[in-house]
Amino acid sequence: MKHHLYHLCCTSDNFAAEIFSSNQLITKKFISKMSNSNSSKLTLIPVMIAFFTMGFVDLVGAVSNNMQEDFGLSDSAANFFPSLVFFWFLIFSVPTGMLMNKIGRKKTVLLSIVITTLAVFLPLFDSFMPTKESQLWLMYISFSLLGIGNAIMQTSINPLVTMLVKGHLASTLTFGQFVKAIASFIAPLIAAWGATTTAPILGLSWRILFLLFFIVGMIATLWLGMTSIEEEPIEDKASGFVDCLKMLGSPIILLSFIGIMCHVGIDVGTNAVAPKILLERLGGEGDSLSQFEYATSIYFAFRTLGCFTGSILMRKLNIRTFFTIIVLMMALSMVGFVFGTERWELWAAIALVGYGNSNVFSIVFSQAMLSAPEKKNEVSGLMIMGLFGGTVFPLFMGFASDAAKAAGAQYPQIWAAAVMAVGVVYLLSYIPKVKQ
Repeated sequence: MKHHLYHLCCTSDNFAAEIFSSNQLITKKFISKMSNSNSSKLTLIPVMIAFFTMGFVDLVGAVSNNMQEDFGLSDSAANFFPSLVFFWFLIFSVPTGMLMNKIGRKKTVLLSIVITTLAVFLPLFDSFMPTKESQLWLMYISFSLLGIGNAIMQTSINPLVTMLVKGHLASTLTFGQFVKAIASFIAPLIAAWGATTTAPILGLSWRILFLLFFIVGMIATLWLGMTSIEEEPIEDKASGFVDCLKMLGSPIILLSFIGIMCHVGIDVGTNAVAPKILLERLGGEGDSLSQFEYATSIYFAFRTLGCFTGSILMRKLNIRTFFTIIVLMMALSMVGFVFGTERWELWAAIALVGYGNSNVFSIVFSQAMLSAPEKKNEVSGLMIMGLFGGTVFPLFMGFASDAAKAAGAQYPQIWAAAVMAVGVVYLLSYIPKVKQ
């Protein structure tokens, strides 16, 4: 009897110990999971600051308009600067996907921030250039570095986010675009303030924008550099350049690539042409382009709003339904650009294209990424190469408006808007490809 009681007690003790041990294990796993979750959220902060530095690329619209007045450039010559920026996406995007496989995503993002920061540092010295031609060449170098840095950044930062976020990828990428849009929104405001202030800081005029962005770039570099990010190992053999290009043979990847081209073309195009449309429709004799720089701010204000609300709405609405709504908004805006003559019509057109286009990138990009999850780096490189649309569209828009001016058209910027409308038509055709 005693033996049985002893055995029962021992068994009970062992059972209780097992339960206690099991509970400890569960608790540790729970704490570890919560800790990892919190850690991921904290890690996202420097990554989102990197998204802010990505927005530096959108200063090209405001800066090129100021440069057009300072240097007396034609529409096509002024539009060459944003085109120059986005040209480098064609060259560096796919190689960056391969670079990530070798050195990791975090180091690649850091490299991109350093190059971008250097790009906004160089224009601070253009006053030391002896001639207007040498000043232009300094801006060519600066814009080229800005394009190279952004090509590397946009290729590497999105796959980095996929490591930190499980689920709701499109909405998280959209929130990143929201942070990026903040930089885009304030850029023309700072440039306009610097150009019109009676007491220019350090004599920089609109170039004060570059100084402020340089400081932010330094902060982003240091913060992300000190942040520990555990990266998943690359199990498969890294793809070569030709292998990456072969992925365009996938219909959804090819169509998404063209969709990204149209998105960026419309984005850069609106950024550059909106002030010109307001000037020719609403301006009077003696008015200058700088008086209508607020058009760019309106665009980026609604793009910022679109990114913020889109990150919420995409968690609640069907993705295809949401994409259909925003593309129809963009189509309506093109009608306003072509036919609008009243102030409210033009403002509405700018607001609609800003809000609608804000979410196109994240949806199209995520559709391509989800189609080949085992090749995230390579697909990201291809999609970012699509930002080359920022070169194609402004050039054609500049040629179209210059040709219309030569033909004596009353509103030559209508033809620039017509070029953007082609991109919107394509995005309408992309709607059936968006997964529910």
